[in-house]
Amino acid sequence: MTLLVEAAVLGLLAGAIASVAGFGIGSLLTPMLVPALGTGLAVVAVALPHAAGTALRLWRLRAWIDWRLLRGFGVASAGGGLLGAIMHGQLSGTALGRVFACLLILSGLAGLVGWTKRVTLDRGPALLAGGLAGFFGGLVGNQGSIRSAALLTFHLSPRAFVATATAVALLVDAARLPVYLAQSALVLQEHPGLIAALTAGVIAGTLIGEPILRRIPEAVFARVVGVLLLVLGCYMLVYPG
Repeated sequence: MTLLVEAAVLGLLAGAIASVAGFGIGSLLTPMLVPALGTGLAVVAVALPHAAGTALRLWRLRAWIDWRLLRGFGVASAGGGLLGAIMHGQLSGTALGRVFACLLILSGLAGLVGWTKRVTLDRGPALLAGGLAGFFGGLVGNQGSIRSAALLTFHLSPRAFVATATAVALLVDAARLPVYLAQSALVLQEHPGLIAALTAGVIAGTLIGEPILRRIPEAVFARVVGVLLLVLGCYMLVYPG
């Protein structure tokens, strides 16, 4: 019962953060589940709550999607997500989690010092960044933070940023979920209460976080995302999975 309560509470927090920054569900929930399920099954268990929260967030922010960016960056992310999901059982682990955490910390510092405001990615680097973000999403279930760090360089408004990041995340979910289910469908049958608690928490947090997003001034949004990247990076460095 304690795990279910923890799952619901952390799902609430993750959903709220994702509504503000466009990422956070996988980054927060996956490390929490690793001690109970192991890394591979934890990634699979989080995938469905992630998809549910992402779909709800996208529906509520659909008018703000940057479709031009989605067609390039998003499609590259989906391709990377499929490749990462296929390799998921072979490469994910503690060392990879720590490398990923260090990338988040560097990305967070870049947002805080304003480096992302001075950089604009051309089409080639943007496609590469999208592909790498999706690959990490399929591999370790935590693509959102790297994706958001890359999207900061496109200088979108807060709602366009979160809406586009969310649309990309849903493309990645669509690419990786069938692979996860084919590899580890039993985790869904063995832990229905846990997945339900995670999903309920994420959905509630998504609804709570959206009004907060509307109140964040555009001038400080990149720094808000930078702080969240830095905090999540430190969290994953301590709990790498």
